[in-house]
Amino acid sequence: MSTAMKNSEIKLLPDGRMDAKHAAVYVGLSDRTLATMRSQGAGPVYYKRGRIFYFKEDLDKWIEAGKQLPTEREIF
Repeated sequence: MSTAMKNSEIKLLPDGRMDAKHAAVYVGLSDRTLATMRSQGAGPVYYKRGRIFYFKEDLDKWIEAGKQLPTEREIF
């Protein structure tokens, strides 16, 4: 069975910011899921100055913080 993956471009501003839609693609979530996480006080750090935006550096830290080491069972 073949699964097609949508090729999405992530728009990153020169200062490292991206809007919520592109941030969601970057971290592998839907924009709706990311919005729910914001409303629950969870998820990556975000900024609101009229619109919501994320810095790539903050998203990378959030992804890294969720890293799980494989268990012995998963290694073999």
